Amino acid sequence: MSISTQERLARIRVNAFLYFRSDWLARLIEIFGSAEEILKQNADTLAKEAQMNPATAAHFLRDAFSVDPEEELEKTEKYGGRILVPEDEEYPQSLRDIKEAPVALYVLGKLPQNKLCIGMVGTRKITAYGRRAANTLATGLAESGAVIISGLARGIDSECHAAAVRLHKPTVAVIGTGLGRCYPPENRELAKALLQHGGALVSELPFNKPPNAFHFPRRNRIIAALSELIVVVEGEAKSGALITAKLALEMGKDVLAVPGPIDSLQSSGPNHLIQDGAGVVTCVKDIIDYIPAPDLFGLHMPDTPAAAEKARDGLSDVQQRVLNCVGSGEVSTDQVVEALGLSVPEAAAALFELEVKGILACNNGLYAKSKF
Repeated sequence: MSISTQERLARIRVNAFLYFRSDWLARLIEIFGSAEEILKQNADTLAKEAQMNPATAAHFLRDAFSVDPEEELEKTEKYGGRILVPEDEEYPQSLRDIKEAPVALYVLGKLPQNKLCIGMVGTRKITAYGRRAANTLATGLAESGAVIISGLARGIDSECHAAAVRLHKPTVAVIGTGLGRCYPPENRELAKALLQHGGALVSELPFNKPPNAFHFPRRNRIIAALSELIVVVEGEAKSGALITAKLALEMGKDVLAVPGPIDSLQSSGPNHLIQDGAGVVTCVKDIIDYIPAPDLFGLHMPDTPAAAEKARDGLSDVQQRVLNCVGSGEVSTDQVVEALGLSVPEAAAALFELEVKGILACNNGLYAKSKF
């Protein structure tokens, strides 16, 4: 199915009114037969036919006509992007299937075709634990051939995108600004690298729209829709990551969570999700196990995550011996001292250094290889 150029331009105009949900805009289009016809109405007629407040109808028309749709297309195309509507073949089917399908979708880069997409979300207030977990999981998923979907925000989102970029793998960022803006500004280079390695930037907002608090919860439904499932790494109990999880559940998708320390505020969200039945993620395989068999085609599991290999580069002789001593079990400092003939300070120092590198984790005085 295709639409006329004039209808496409009208869709871009009505999409500029950000205070209506997409399904409300779709209902307006259904009532009047097209976006073109909507824009031919005056505020009184629009209010009467659509049963809306006259002031809201006037605001809607004012916002719609404040946007120059041809300029929107020109700016987007100048960046190498395009503006998709649901009738376009390239418009993702997973978005067509949701209740609030974007009326207009601005895309820069390549949307994944026939690839497994995993949503990874979390707090902007990332902890060292969350950073290790996000990097390890995103690295493993990217190596396996999955595409990471996230929001380019500070913290967990950036860490997940960056893990894919370091491997020169595609990743998709659904942003809370127009494509002509970058927020946060320090992620400008990450956004460029993301595009260079076959990824995409996606937004439903007009090209130069700046960040606004209510944009970000709205874009979370797009992250959820584009993803096979959602992994929540860190976040408070009322964070945006939990909003994404709720939206994914409403779409009938699995939600997984990375468990964290009970005294960490940033792990309260994932821990709460797990209490409510979310899948527990301790390694990449835990995520892959939730993928339906037909969707596993073309996916492969790396033997050892690249991040873990990198962390083991440059270990001293003593650190390597201690790591070998730990093996796949748990050991105490005293056991390392006895097994390797090291002094207590030597063993303690090596164990501490391996813990700082994220290679070992300590629990009640016993050291084991870290899963993150």
